[in-house]
Amino acid sequence: MESSSSGSAKARQSSGGGGGADTFDIPGKGAPIERLKRWRQAALVLNASRRFRYTLDLKKEEQKEEVKRKIRAQAHVIRAAYRFKEAARVNVQPKETTDAAPHVDGALGFGIKEEQLTALTRDHNYSALQQYGGISGVANMLKTDMEKGTGGDDPDLKARQNAFGSNTYPRKKGRSFLAFVWDACKDLTLIILMVAAAVSLALGIATEGIKEGWYDGASIGFAVLLVVFVTATTDYKQSLQFQNLNEEKQNISLEVVRGGRRIKVSIYDLVVGDVVPLKIGDQVPADGILISGHSFSIDESSMTGESKIVNKDQKSPFMMSGCKVADGYGTMLVTAVGINTEWGLLMASISEDSGEETPLQVRLNGVATFIGIIGLTVAVLVLVVLVARYFTGHTYNPDGSPQYVKGKMGVGATIKGIVKIFTVAVTIVVVAVPEGLPLAVTLTLAFSMRKMMRDKALVRRLSACETMGSATTICSDKTGTLTLNQMTVTEAYFGGKKMVPTDNTEMLSASVSTMIIEGIAQNTSGSIFEPEGGQAEVTGSPTEKAILSWGLQLGMKFNETRSKSSILQVFPFNSEKKRGGVAVHVGDSEVHIYWKGAAELILESCTDWLDADGSKHSMTPEKVGEFKKFIEDMAVASLRCVAFAYRPCEMSDVPNEDQRAEWILPEDNLIMLGIIGIKDPCRPGVQDSIRLCTAAGIKVRMVTGDNLQTARAIALECGILTDPNVLEPIIIEGKTFRALSDLAREEAAEKICVMGRSSPNDKLLFVKALRNRGHVVAVTGDGTNDAPALHEADIGLSMGIQGTEVAKESSDIIILDDNFASIVRVVRWGRSVYANIQKFIQFQLTVNVAALIINVVSAVSSGDVPLNAVQLLWVNLIMDTLGALALATEPPNNHLMQRPPVGRREPLITNIMWRNLLIMAFYQVAVLLALNFDGQNLLQLKHDNHAHAEKVKNTFIFNTFVLCQVFNEFNARKPDELNVFKGITGNHLFMGIIAITVVLQVLIIEFLGKFTSTVRLSWQLWLVSIGLAFISWPLALLGKLIPVPDRPFSDLFACCCPGKKQDDDVKEEEGSAKQGEV
Repeated sequence: MESSSSGSAKARQSSGGGGGADTFDIPGKGAPIERLKRWRQAALVLNASRRFRYTLDLKKEEQKEEVKRKIRAQAHVIRAAYRFKEAARVNVQPKETTDAAPHVDGALGFGIKEEQLTALTRDHNYSALQQYGGISGVANMLKTDMEKGTGGDDPDLKARQNAFGSNTYPRKKGRSFLAFVWDACKDLTLIILMVAAAVSLALGIATEGIKEGWYDGASIGFAVLLVVFVTATTDYKQSLQFQNLNEEKQNISLEVVRGGRRIKVSIYDLVVGDVVPLKIGDQVPADGILISGHSFSIDESSMTGESKIVNKDQKSPFMMSGCKVADGYGTMLVTAVGINTEWGLLMASISEDSGEETPLQVRLNGVATFIGIIGLTVAVLVLVVLVARYFTGHTYNPDGSPQYVKGKMGVGATIKGIVKIFTVAVTIVVVAVPEGLPLAVTLTLAFSMRKMMRDKALVRRLSACETMGSATTICSDKTGTLTLNQMTVTEAYFGGKKMVPTDNTEMLSASVSTMIIEGIAQNTSGSIFEPEGGQAEVTGSPTEKAILSWGLQLGMKFNETRSKSSILQVFPFNSEKKRGGVAVHVGDSEVHIYWKGAAELILESCTDWLDADGSKHSMTPEKVGEFKKFIEDMAVASLRCVAFAYRPCEMSDVPNEDQRAEWILPEDNLIMLGIIGIKDPCRPGVQDSIRLCTAAGIKVRMVTGDNLQTARAIALECGILTDPNVLEPIIIEGKTFRALSDLAREEAAEKICVMGRSSPNDKLLFVKALRNRGHVVAVTGDGTNDAPALHEADIGLSMGIQGTEVAKESSDIIILDDNFASIVRVVRWGRSVYANIQKFIQFQLTVNVAALIINVVSAVSSGDVPLNAVQLLWVNLIMDTLGALALATEPPNNHLMQRPPVGRREPLITNIMWRNLLIMAFYQVAVLLALNFDGQNLLQLKHDNHAHAEKVKNTFIFNTFVLCQVFNEFNARKPDELNVFKGITGNHLFMGIIAITVVLQVLIIEFLGKFTSTVRLSWQLWLVSIGLAFISWPLALLGKLIPVPDRPFSDLFACCCPGKKQDDDVKEEEGSAKQGEV
């Protein structure tokens, strides 16, 4: 038992990324500020402005909160002043006198000015609203029909934008290209190199004259500028991509009523005078006034800072942009947009892109710091050795004469020699400290996010891209994700009989048909636009559309039916209770309370049922069994079962208008009208997607509000279940799961494939149980009540079409087409991010190890280094920026989905990577050191002039080293596959960068020798150079045949140091315990 709880604690630690041993280890979500500060302080950084550009700006975050507080305080003060003024007016003035209506001044053809409207809603000035004639008076001034909205034609919309502004706010301009150039120049090593270049230039001109003396200094300066501009260009392009994605995130799509028709528009196209229908979970898109609402309440915490739900009615009708609808539904009249709203003012005042570090980015900062410390140590060692050898006369010129002779050297020549040595040491630091490593994450993320948009996924949080690659389980909704969300009523059971066809009203009496149609028309959040002579247009959720369309088949005249009775109170559909109700006054003192919802739950509340002729019968056990049999038959046919019931009452039973808002509609003693079965077919290709997930080690689980039989039928259809006779806990009901103890719930969660009749709270408990078992959980959600589960999961996936704004804001990724196949594509991209970073690490570390060993060994043994400062800067450019562009932008392939998920605590550098990079590094070091020490013999240069032979040898070493990196870049593409050329033609960027590198290398060797201290090579030496580099391919192929242990080398090392491992385990358990306390 003890070991089980310990394992669970470690699993929690693993999934949550709790406290602990590693500074460079942060959780994917909600990392504490102290943890974020700690890794920044521990990182070895040469250019803070560039390294931390894409991380969270902690200072800016504090400033943003301060701006929010100020704007909120200002709003509170203005409203408090108006309330005080209003109270004084009421107390001082006699009741019979009233203020004169404020003078209304028309604005460009409208009856009211922009500033008057803005002041009205900003100040929540109810008395001014009354003086304008209430909501209807304001609507008339704005030329808006409260039922049909605005005209909606282009001239009308243009006139409204000219008069009252557009629903946009001034955005802070993105940083210019020059700002990125300036950032790149702040690199400490590059600054030192520029100073060294200037000193070298001055000394060269002074000692050798301007004709020959400027080459050394100018070549270093040019190389530094090339690094700066290439770096700045890639960073600038990245920032533009993030900017575009930020704009996409804020482009909310919403419904408005124009010309009597509900249409979808972008939030940016909203104008003053628009009528906007709102329902639970929606964001209020602009400031406005409530026209009508039922159980309508708003969460104003985003604007007021107070987590308080505010009821909205005719006495408190003002609504603020940016707030969320907490309950109910209603319509609002837009009165202020863009910068005239507090939300617009707030958004214009704060910076949007404050950045966000991802766990992988932070871990790579740790790797960069570790490598950087080694590089720094090596650079200092090289500096000390070269300076010591220089002053002791053991450093020689190409002609064999010593570079320094005591007492015979001038100050200028001595300083120039020291500057050269110092420049080489600093350049080693440039190569050794991989500044580009953490930035490669943002490069691959920016690339992936742009491509994922094409694959119908909008990333809201960067870290979700990475985490998705580690997902071990996906908890998916059924409706719209696994199914098409194209619902139609295919079966109906009314009056105690099955209706064939489903719109056969002839078998029902007129009174029963009227009641069914009235219940459909009034108990809905959908709407029907009925154009003259045209086909009716149905809007609303897919379920509502299916029911309303069926109502039309029954002969329902939507607007006419609704006008015959008036709504008294509404209970909006609730995913917890799985039902929705409405009380309508049908005439005289007669009131009907209509309910619709989950068939078996409505059936439990019924005591009677209505016959086809309209007569009422008692609900006997036999009749209950008959209804249940019908529900079961529909469920087995994978139909969603919805029941309709009603309860008559008298007007005297209804509370008066002042107390009606608190009235809870009675849910018992209902009379069953009938049941319908709604067909929602499975999405084509969903079986293949689920099969792909299973092969990739990801378990797909269905969590649905439908009954167990419907859930079982759909799960069998789409391949989540293979056996139709499975029992608990593989298929389980929400209430059964809810009733289990915490430990039993965790054990059951491992086995669950399908959860039916689940509430959002059941989904939350399920996600928590899976995470406690060490799973990395992705969960889908579309409703407001799904927000806690989306927030709790490692990756929250909201639905772009059916999802509410509340769900979207709580999620990490928005699936724009609500399709399960898009979720699988997101998994591929997530795995691709991790794989691409590993490719880049392998490539970069190979260059690092080879360059450092060659320069150190050469410096210690001969007092000279074969790769000078300019050459090392070119290698750095290939390794850092160009290498990242080539390898970090590799598109995903199917091979990624044929291996298990990457554990988030698995080492970044795997055993396979260690094997590959060590083989390549040792090969390169062996070849280059052999050339360094015996190059003149090997290259048959003995008969040449010694100085020229030395130059040819060093040029050949430099050329071979660069070409080795070009060939090794191909090897890095596929660290664990034999065929490194697979899919290469699809990656045009990779091929382009390889071509650019080769062309530039040829130009450097053949034409820029003065700048790079190289000489032209004969075609024979070019062939030898290419041949030595080519060996990298067969060598890598043979290397991949060498088996490596599954256990990471870091663990094997830990076994050799049991004390260290025990200490780490203690720290890990402490971190887990602290997390549990929190």
